[in-house]
Amino acid sequence: MNFNRRNFLRSASVLALSLAEIESLARPRLIHAAGESIAEDNETYWRNVRQMFPLTKDLAYLNNGTMGPSPYPVIEALHKGIAEGDEHGGYGGWEATSGKLAKFVGANEDEIALTHNVTDGINIACWGLPLKKGDEVILTTHEHVGNAFPWLCRQKLHGVVLKAYTPGPTAEETLNRISALITKKTRAIATPHIPCTMGQVIPVKEICKLAKEKGIYSVIDGAHGPGMLMLDLHDIGCDTYASCCHKWMLGPKGTGFLYVRKDFQDTLQAYFVGGGSDTGTWNMATNPITGSDYAKSAHRYYGGTQAAGLYKGVDAAIDFIESIGMQNIHNRIKALGKYTQDQLLALGDKVELITPTEERSRCAVNGFRIKGVEYTKFYNTCSENKIRIRSVAENGLNSLRVSTHIYNNKDEIDQLVELVKKA
Repeated sequence: MNFNRRNFLRSASVLALSLAEIESLARPRLIHAAGESIAEDNETYWRNVRQMFPLTKDLAYLNNGTMGPSPYPVIEALHKGIAEGDEHGGYGGWEATSGKLAKFVGANEDEIALTHNVTDGINIACWGLPLKKGDEVILTTHEHVGNAFPWLCRQKLHGVVLKAYTPGPTAEETLNRISALITKKTRAIATPHIPCTMGQVIPVKEICKLAKEKGIYSVIDGAHGPGMLMLDLHDIGCDTYASCCHKWMLGPKGTGFLYVRKDFQDTLQAYFVGGGSDTGTWNMATNPITGSDYAKSAHRYYGGTQAAGLYKGVDAAIDFIESIGMQNIHNRIKALGKYTQDQLLALGDKVELITPTEERSRCAVNGFRIKGVEYTKFYNTCSENKIRIRSVAENGLNSLRVSTHIYNNKDEIDQLVELVKKA
């Protein structure tokens, strides 16, 4: 298919703007000067940004925490990247994305390994840590299966001991609960930066500082950090940080990365290796056979052929975010998160808000329960009314979650709250 922006956008029936207006929106840098601050309540601007997404207008999509819809520039870049490979048979082209990701998250290029999702990165970190039977690992009672199950498997196979804390209502209390679990046998803290269940921002910088002081590994599940928070991994000080590009970064599905601190790479063992993971000195035809060293970078943790088109899409996602401004995006989605909290709290005892209201502990995701209403029943009610949220069955929480991004608006949140009132 001959793919170009004009034909693609002309066929996108969900778009309300004229073709000329859409063409200008395809280059968001033309909307405002680079670095210009965009008010979080500038509804005209944010509704225009919404036109960059192929989301159907009859659906209030409040589930970015599961999957972030990609905007048209990302979709086009992905398609173009795939087509270029098929047209010319070229190999490679994905390696450069490590550098772009590194700059975006506050790391160095040689500290970024490309993965397919958060789970890939967590498994690399989990299985690569030098742990022995009896060593203790601290997690939370709010884990996603992607962070829980790898550690549960290490417990079963290697005898490590898992201990869990429940995040407190404040960052200070959360840190205190972690501190109380630490013993002489504690070897790792494997905590989410933002638990998927209710979106609390965990004080990972303080946790990593505490871990370093006590000689403990800090292994962060960062599924919900990049694209939501102003992120600087060097400042956080973690040993590893696993994330994806398909949630808050709005990138292609099946893309992710693992950050491994440079001076931690000789500690974290690489197991899944291939082309690019080594220094290229191996030779099976010599006698004795010549081995090879690991790559002197995080590339040691992944090898072989990758999907170049997908990573062209990641590049475009970062460009899209930066053209609007990460600070502008953070401010907007945090404001929507606060608006969601306020509307739910206004319903009084009818709603139990699970996510803290503390400024530093909240952002764009909120978890809640409705008194006397079974959570799956309300989830189905939302689906029937074309509102997509998430039901949370993990760890017996039996709750609901709403997560908003830059394509959302207050009207959609109000639609949800009206259903809560009637529940």
